[in-house]
Amino acid sequence: RAEEKILDRRRSISSFKPGSIFAFVRWASNDFGTVVSRMDIVRAVEPGARFQTLPFVRPGGEILLRVDSWPKVERVLQAIDAVEALDIDPADAAPEYWRHLHNRLAAGHEPRPYTRDQHAAWLKRRSVTL
Repeated sequence: RAEEKILDRRRSISSFKPGSIFAFVRWASNDFGTVVSRMDIVRAVEPGARFQTLPFVRPGGEILLRVDSWPKVERVLQAIDAVEALDIDPADAAPEYWRHLHNRLAAGHEPRPYTRDQHAAWLKRRSVTL
C-alpha cells in the first residue's frame, strides 16, 4: 500500500501503486447477522490503462478474483493464509494464481495450492518482462 488515510473509526482510504495487488472485502449486516459478503483481489492499473470498475475502488483495476458469499470468501482467506505459510506475501503471488482460484471456486472445483516453484517461475517471468 502506498498510502492510507483514516477517515473515521469505520472508514479509510487506501492508495496503491500501479501494478500492486490488493484484496478488498465488503460486507453488510443487519440485526440478524451478516447478509452480504464479497471479496475482490485486484491489480492497480497504470495511468491511462483500461480497467474494470468495482464499488469503492477509484478509478478501478484489473479484477483477478471476485467471490460472493461467506463460504467462498472464507476459502479465499484460507488460500491467502496458505500463501503466507510459504513465507510469500500474497500481494507478490502470481496474478495467474488468483485467476485460477477464482475460476475453480466459480466452477465448484477444488483449487490447486500455490507452490514455491510456481512463485519462482512468476518471479523469473516478471523480471524479464519489466
